[in-house]
Formats: sequence, C-alpha cells, structure tokens
Amino acid sequence: MEFGPVFLHGRNPAFLDALEAVPSRSLQGWPADIHGTGRPCQPEAFAPGERRLAYGDGLSAFPKGLATGLGVQTETEVTGLAFADSRIRVLVKEGPHHEAGTVVLALAPEQVLLLLDGLSGGLDPKSAAHGEVAALRGLLAFSRSEPCLALAALYPLETPAPSWQVCYPEDSRILQLVSHDSSKRAAPSYRALVFQANARWSGEHLADVDWPQRILEEAGRIIAPWAAAPVQHHAHRWRFARTGRAGELSAPVLLSLSGGARLGVCGDRFAPGGGVEAAWLSGRKLANRILEEGS
Repeated sequence: MEFGPVFLHGRNPAFLDALEAVPSRSLQGWPADIHGTGRPCQPEAFAPGERRLAYGDGLSAFPKGLATGLGVQTETEVTGLAFADSRIRVLVKEGPHHEAGTVVLALAPEQVLLLLDGLSGGLDPKSAAHGEVAALRGLLAFSRSEPCLALAALYPLETPAPSWQVCYPEDSRILQLVSHDSSKRAAPSYRALVFQANARWSGEHLADVDWPQRILEEAGRIIAPWAAAPVQHHAHRWRFARTGRAGELSAPVLLSLSGGARLGVCGDRFAPGGGVEAAWLSGRKLANRILEEGS
C-alpha cells in the first residue's frame, strides 16, 4: 500500500514520458472520483492540464523502473560522509564503507545537514571547498520538511466499498487524505484504506504512542464506524514527508571539492512545484550537469 504519494501527477513532457515507460498496469486519470473539499497537499495536481495516474502494482513501480540495470543496495543505514584522498567516503552502520569521486544526496535537508558535518571536518578551513560546503549548509538551514503520520488499514472484502478513490475531508482537524488503495488493485484480498494526517497534527503528535488509535477513531467518524476497526493495520511515522514550500529552490546543487571530488544535492526541494515531478526534474538536471562536466 502507498504510505507516501498515492498517485503521481505532472505536465512536463519528459517526466510524463518516463511515467508512461513504466512496465506496470497504468491507471490513467487516477484518482477520478474525489470526495470532500479539503485541501490536497499539492492542489495543482487537479489544475487544468495536469495529468494524474497510478499503477496497479503500486507507485514503487516508477523508481523500480528507473533503477532497471543499476546496482541498488537497500536497507543500508548511512551514518556520515568523510573526505578521503580526493574522494568522498560514504560511511555505513554495518558492512564496508563506499568511496566515489562523485556522490549525490537525494534526501531531506535535515538529513543532508547531518551528513555534511563529517565532510566539513575533512576539508581545509581556508579552502574554497570548505566555503562551498558552508554555503550549502547555510542554504539548507532555511529549508524545512513537513511530517506525516500515515496508517494503512485492511478490512474484509465484504466491507462496503467507498464511492470514491480519494477523500479530502473538509471538517477534520486530523486527516488530510484518505486513499481507497484497493481500488487500484486488479484482485485485492482486502478492502484497503490509507489515512494520512495533516502536517500540523502530525508534528504535534510525532512522539505520541497512541496516534494510530486517534487516526482510526477519526476514520470511524468521517467514513463509517467500521473504519475504526480494521482486521489489520500498519502505522508509519514519516518525519520528512513533504517539502515545505517556503524553502523551495530553483535548481540542484553540485559542489566541486578538493582533488576533483564532487558532491551533488537534489530532490523535490530543488525544482519548482515540489512533489515527485520536481524530484525527477532536479535529479535529471543534476545528472546532465555531472555528465557534461565529465565523470
């Protein structure tokens, strides 16, 4: 089920072509059935000329398609960066460290700032590279991510199907979105709903232990009493869920460090509009710049 974005949208031709190339059952125009007048996290998703879609296999089909043919290492906790002999060393919690001449960070600004601490210590304080890292730290210090407490819930198939695909409650202090996730699936085993709390409520309750029950109680109020009692549920505390639009930047960053090493930073904050389209556009722009300057 989709804990994060529940559908993709955009209008950039290259981005739309990338979405179309995904080898998965495409649900064009999803969601088409909308309930409620609450504010979406990205209202422009429903603007004229904007295309929306989802995949029957889940939105992870998009990054999986982009990663085809690449060596991807998952479930690896990165603990820091260090400068080592004209290369950047990526420090991991378990297993061997990695080194490369060019490293790209596609992370929330709060996470990038943590990783920059070790890198700064390995550079000459009087060098231009040290100044570039300091400037990047100052730039990212103005950026903020918004949290989201999300909960996926499963119900028996005989549970009444909602008449909508996505609901934006207008009278909830807690919920921003409810997605009828099983409406995307060809042969679902359960009726599946995903609940996402708004940024303000999520921030206020990140440290609470009872927030999943609070969301289910609110679901019972908004949808029907059965929504408060799923047969199974999974909660996800998403600390860096969305881009705070006040810190939006226009382009990705590529720093030239000592000895020819380079550090790139991209993501949905580094292109106008935010969201997956902005993340894709910033990553593509950074990749082209790296290739133009030589690998």
